[in-house]
Amino acid sequence: QVQLLESGGGSVQAGGSLRLSCAASGFASGFALRDTTSLGWFRQAPGKERVGIAAIDGDGRTSYSDAVKGRFTISRDDAKNTFNLEMSNLKPEDTDMYYCAAEFDIHLRPAYFVVNPSAFSYRGQGTQVTVAS
Repeated sequence: QVQLLESGGGSVQAGGSLRLSCAASGFASGFALRDTTSLGWFRQAPGKERVGIAAIDGDGRTSYSDAVKGRFTISRDDAKNTFNLEMSNLKPEDTDMYYCAAEFDIHLRPAYFVVNPSAFSYRGQGTQVTVAS
């Protein structure tokens, strides 16, 4: 069973930066992060719907929500089975629980997963990001 573990959340002042990382493990024999069709990040408050933030496919193509475009950068390191979300110029409205996610079977462009973050089959346990004004 694939497991995703986020790290790097915390509290910052508005305008600050954070780097979220997601470590993937538990792949079936012969499989690795390189076999995912898409990786991504979404945010979700208790009782609310997932909100897509960013996604990246195996070719390195990326997509971002309008709310974070130009401020956040998603990247992946298949050799280390990790992927990251660099967040800069953070705003109080970015405060939320952030989740990393992965998909192995759906072959669609990253933009699909930003709009439909529930399409990811695997997700981590989440890491809290709090931005103070």
